[in-house]
Amino acid sequence: MALPDFSPRVGNDPKSVVIHLTTGMGMEIEWKDGHRSVYTFPYLRDACPCALCEDERSKSGRKPGELPKLAPGALPMFKPAVKADSAEAVGKYALKFSWNDKHDLGIYSWFYLREFCPCAECSASRK
Repeated sequence: MALPDFSPRVGNDPKSVVIHLTTGMGMEIEWKDGHRSVYTFPYLRDACPCALCEDERSKSGRKPGELPKLAPGALPMFKPAVKADSAEAVGKYALKFSWNDKHDLGIYSWFYLREFCPCAECSASRK
């Protein structure tokens, strides 16, 4: 199994980051290479990179950012809208969110965020 190449790249460094905590709209990143990524808070929560969430996703066959699948015949349960209560920088390489479901274990590196950019171009290149 090949390991990902984490070496610094211009495309993996943000030029600007805007997190819309008060409106709950999500986050926008403009990367130094000119690419622009827009993440909704539900997408980011479903892409949480912590070990617990990674394990849950791998067992269900989901990719980061992909919604959980309901079991056949199951009725969806009401859940409050996903929102970040806070966001903080982790050094110069990542962000950490505290979510309104009290989960706060994931550290979203710039590399990870760029790797799972939800735009159509990036999504198509992962398939």
